[in-house]
Amino acid sequence: MDSKANTSSPKTAASESASRSAKPPRAASPFRIGHGYDIHKLQSGGKLMLGGIEVAQGISPEAHSDGDVVLHALVDALLGALQMGDIGELFPNTDARWKNAESRVFVLEAVKRMQSRGYAVVNADVTILVERPKLKAFKPAMAKSVAEMIGGEINIKAGTNEGCDAIGRGEAIAADVVVLLGAVVESSKGKS
Repeated sequence: MDSKANTSSPKTAASESASRSAKPPRAASPFRIGHGYDIHKLQSGGKLMLGGIEVAQGISPEAHSDGDVVLHALVDALLGALQMGDIGELFPNTDARWKNAESRVFVLEAVKRMQSRGYAVVNADVTILVERPKLKAFKPAMAKSVAEMIGGEINIKAGTNEGCDAIGRGEAIAADVVVLLGAVVESSKGKS
């Protein structure tokens, strides 16, 4: 056995571990990547929100909140990059406070947590899978809406599932989001 082996007591090691998990280091890595995914069944009636904007009426997701799959996947991507769990842990669908809530609220909380860790969004790449409605005309507005919430460069892609599975039959909608976070570097201007 190495004489330099860890000789700290289990209590000390446990308290150090608890301390690390209670307040993780700020911007420990210059970059972090996160991925998020969300899917919801579609139903007749209501409105369909994607990326914080209304894209259709007469169709809506079956969801506890407004069911914006883009913003839900975005929250999971941000939290994943930060190693902070997922949207269901932070905003459980069993909590009445989140019934019919705007998903923007979830995104803004994730952004607050990201900023407290010393990160900013570099870019986000969003893929939406849905048979209807067609989303080409809405992509610029969705990108602008998401950028206003999280910053960074935003790319929105939309496609169908070519008739395959629940999405392809028009019964569901899904979104995948990948984000790249970069550590915020404090400017040394004006400091001596």
